[in-house]
Formats: sequence, structure tokens, C-alpha cells
Amino acid sequence: MDKELQEYRDLLPPPDHFEEGFDLKTVIGAIFIGFLMMPGSMYLQLVIGTGIGPAARWVTIILFAEVAKRSYTDLKQQEIFLLYYMAGAALASPFQGLLWHQYLVQSDAAKMLGLTEFIPHWIAPGLDSESLVERTFFHRDWMIPILLLIGAQIIQRIDHFGLGYALYRITSDVEKLPFPMAPVGALGTMALAESTEDKKTSWKWRIFSIGGVIGLGFGAIYVLLPTISGLIFLEPIRLIPIPWIELTGHTEDVLPAVAVGIQLDLGLVFIGMVLPFWAVIGGLIGLIITFAANPMLYRMGILHRWHPGMQTVDTVFANNFDFYMSFGIGLGLAIGAVGIYAVIASFRKSNRNHRGSFKELFNPPPGRGDFNFWISIGIYVAATFAYVGLCVLLVPNFPWIFFLGYGFIYTPVISYISARMEGIAGQFVSLPMVREASFIAGAKFFGYQGIEIWYAPIPFHNYGETTVHFREVELTGTSIRGIIKAELVVFPVVMVASLLFSQFIWRLAPIPSANYPYAQELWHLQALNTLLMQTSTLEGSAFFYQALSAKYILSGLGFGLVTYMLLTCFGLPVLLIYGVVRGLGQTTPHGMLLELIGALVGRFFFLKRYGAKWRQYAPVLLAGFSCGMGLTGMFAMGVALILKSLGRLAY
Repeated sequence: MDKELQEYRDLLPPPDHFEEGFDLKTVIGAIFIGFLMMPGSMYLQLVIGTGIGPAARWVTIILFAEVAKRSYTDLKQQEIFLLYYMAGAALASPFQGLLWHQYLVQSDAAKMLGLTEFIPHWIAPGLDSESLVERTFFHRDWMIPILLLIGAQIIQRIDHFGLGYALYRITSDVEKLPFPMAPVGALGTMALAESTEDKKTSWKWRIFSIGGVIGLGFGAIYVLLPTISGLIFLEPIRLIPIPWIELTGHTEDVLPAVAVGIQLDLGLVFIGMVLPFWAVIGGLIGLIITFAANPMLYRMGILHRWHPGMQTVDTVFANNFDFYMSFGIGLGLAIGAVGIYAVIASFRKSNRNHRGSFKELFNPPPGRGDFNFWISIGIYVAATFAYVGLCVLLVPNFPWIFFLGYGFIYTPVISYISARMEGIAGQFVSLPMVREASFIAGAKFFGYQGIEIWYAPIPFHNYGETTVHFREVELTGTSIRGIIKAELVVFPVVMVASLLFSQFIWRLAPIPSANYPYAQELWHLQALNTLLMQTSTLEGSAFFYQALSAKYILSGLGFGLVTYMLLTCFGLPVLLIYGVVRGLGQTTPHGMLLELIGALVGRFFFLKRYGAKWRQYAPVLLAGFSCGMGLTGMFAMGVALILKSLGRLAY
């Protein structure tokens, strides 16, 4: 058994008592998160590329804990977990996707590839819509996209308790898989529960405070200073470049066709402390191989679209077009093959004496709040048919048999494979390009022409991660009935708050623009990569097929499998193997340096000093840092909203 996985496996034993934890405090918490935390999270996503998910959760818990103390009461662990759970759901910001769609239909990438007229109007209005000029979602042209988004979200939230829950019952109750990464998430809630205790005896509170102070200090420089200075001066003052320091132009003579830069986000150090050490090292090894390979590929004429003067975004796109899109498909197939092999091997090696029987599907632990197994199957079937109905309505020219195949063949198979891998090794498994290949097949063999299918809500899902979430619910002693009640409360809050704040942020300034540097820097690359793939289902789709190469796909598949076998033969850790294979693709390496520093410091300093306790310290330290960053982000967001709103008033 892998030693590092065993350490994660033993972090938290399952409880023997469950409570719902749903009451008025959790309802008020959902409203607080949706209308006070969500705008700050959306703003930070556009400015620095990261939200404030952990920060929103911590701030909410701390505030409610202090109010509870002054009311001579306290928060139960289950109440805290529901607040934690609802914070994650509330910060999803589904309507933030409309900000991306309004950009996409106006983007230079769409114009360059000739796709502007093909983007469906049920995703975003056309260029002739007044709403794009006025920057408002409260316009009749946005009514269908908004209603479609709400409908898809309703189906998605109901579907959450369908196949994902059924697979959780099978893999956790029947097969007794350990789910090694679930305790990591559950321990965050344990830390929240302890934060409501006596601060003098709570180590988690002390560590959280340390991280919070560091986050406040760094956030003041990284987020607050550029925001405030941008309101006063013509150009914002940035002591630390966002999103990174661009070095590609300085290294192009030594490292041609290599995107080089440094992302000076201190949060990456804390993330490196939390991530499994060998996964970080594996990613670094894969990245070094990529650094060495790109100059050789350039000199061989394979990366021929790159030329001196290109910076990160153009370099990454050119390399993807020439080689790495196809090579990455092959690597993804290798990872998928490794995952399937591991599942088959686990079946062969599993000792039936340590597994439960299928009777446990219908006799779950008492008090856990489980509902009938067949109800979850019924939810899955009904939700899948709802997705199929929407797709047939929106894309009538695409063969409907594909939709049924997505929902009733691919989804259950890949979800079960992924759920077992999550349960055995904490690894998510996916098969790349299956969705894209099916779209291309529909265009090649069934005469479909268009790009509407790329935006349709097809029933193409992988519920492997959902099983881990249900395991976290179990480890915290929270009844599933409390989760269902929380979903009913948080959904309307999410929809209303997300739409209002998406509208407000868009009205402040065009997106992307200099006011939102992360979006301005990276959205163009994302649009190019997204739309390039979509040209494959158009007549005369030369762009996509120029980028697709069968020999590069096979080389990626072979290279990934050989790398996996070699590492396995040497008995190296499982997480290192996955890290190397995953790191071999073309990425923006700018955050790897600080992430590596965090992993090394955590492994060789803090782990030696604090022993196994460091596994619990690191997530709390990261949460505190995120809280400090989030507080500065929310303050900056509040100042920006107030001052820019006042500037729009007539007087």
C-alpha cells in the first residue's frame, strides 16, 4: 500500500452519530454568503484568477460563531458543515458564465476563426444587440439564455442526488473503499468546529490566525493597492505583476518555443504545502521534460508556428496548434488507460472478506439520512431524459441517439471507474476527447454542420468526485437530509445574487479590460483554444484538422504508458506517477516555482518539525491565508463598486 496514501487514509475515522444541522442559522448564512461573499469572489476571479471560496467559508463561520457566543449558544459541527457546504454552492456563480459568453460573441478569436455568426443566440445575443453596447443582462435579448441557464441549473442540482449518490452507496457501503482524500476535506470542517471553542486551547485557531495575517498583508499589496490606485490615477499601481512576470522574450534565444514566466502569488506556496508532495514533484519532472523537448521540437520544424517575439499566450496557443493538442489527447488516453487498469487490478486483488454485501444498499447506517437506493437511480434516469429533451430542442439537427449514449452508456461507465479510483487512490479518471470525437463523428457521418452542439447541456458527466463529497458529508457526521434542505435554500439565493452581481460588475467596466487584468491576459487564449476545437463541426473545418495529428496522438499515448510502466517498475509513489504523466502536457508553468517551494518547505522543514500533525496544520494555514486574501479582495471590491457607482449618478 502506498505510504503517502496511507497517511491520508488514516487522518479521520468515520463517526457513529449523525445530525442534520439545518436551522435558521444556516438559512441566514446562505443569504450572507450569497449577497456579501459572492461579489468579492467574482471580482477576484476576473482580477487575479482565483476566488475566495475558503475565505468565504471561514469568514461566515467566524462571524456566526461570535454572534452565537454573544447569544449564549454555540454552533454544532453539523451546522458548521452545512454553512461550509452552502458557501461552496453559493460561490459557484452560475451567471458568471454569461460574462464569458458576452465576451466570446464579441471576441477577436471568434472573428478571426469566422465563428461569430455561428454562436447560438440561446447562449448570447448577436453583435447587433443593444444589450452588448449597454452592458446589461436585463434586456429581452438575454431572456432565453437566462431561462435556459436556470433550467439547466435546476436539473443539475437535482441530479446531484442521482447517480453520484448511488455510486457512493456502492463504493463506500458495499465495496468499503477508503477514499483517502475525503478526510482532507472533512478536516477543514473539523477545524471550523474547533474555531468556535476556546481560542486559547485551539491550535487550529492559532494557525488560522497566522495564515490570515499573512493573507491580509499580501492581499493589501497584490489586490488592494492596484484597485485603489486605479480609482485615483489613470493607471493602477502594481508592485507585483498580475497574473505573472513575462520572461518568454528574455529566454527565447536559449529556450525557443517555451513559455517562461513567474507567477508571484504567495498563495501558491501554501497550496504546495497542502498538495501531496510527490504529485508536485511529478508535475515538476513532467514540466522539465517539456522545457527540454520544446526547443528540440522547434528545431525539428514541428513547432513551426512559434516565432521570436511571442509571449506566453501566443506561445502556448501556437504550440498547442502544432503539437500539444494532439500529444495531450494521447497523454489523456494514457491516464485513462492507467485508471481503467487500476480498477481491473483492484477487482482481482480485492479480498471479499473485507467487503460488504449488496444488502447494505438497502440497509444503510442508521441516522445518516439515506434515502432509497432506487430513488437515486430514478433521479438519474429522469434527469438524463430531461437533458436529452433540452438537447433535442436546442440542436434538432444532431443525431439524438448520441444523447442517449452519453447519458446511459458513457456516463455510468466512466463515473464508476472514476469513483473506484477516487476510493482507492484519490485520483480522478477521465477519458479525453470522447465528447469532442462524438461531435466530429456526428458531423462526418450524420451530416451535422454547426457549433450549437458545443454549447448544448448534453448528459455527459463524470460523478466520481460527487462520491467523495458524500463521503466527506459522512465523515463530518452530517445527515444527508440536512444537505437536501440546504440545497433547497441555497439555490434561489445563488441564482438571484449571481445574476445581480454579474450585471453590476459588467456595468462597471467592459470585460475583459484593464480593470480585470487576469481576464484581459488569459481570456483571449481560452477563447482561441475553445473556438479552434469548435471549427471541427463546420463545413470546411480546416483549422481543427490542421491541429489534429494521429501520429502525435499515438506518440502521446505511447509516451504516457511507457513513463507509467517505468516509474511503476522502480516502485515510485503512485502520486509521482500521475504527476509526471499529467505534467508532460503543454501548460503555463509560471506558478510551478512557488508551488515547488511550498512543497519543499512543507516536506523538509515543517513535516520534520511537527511530524504527522503537519498534515492537519497545512490545510488550516491555507484556509487562513485565503481568508486574509478574501477580506482584502472584498474590501477592494466594495470600494470599487461604491466609487464607480457614485460616478454614474447624475449629480
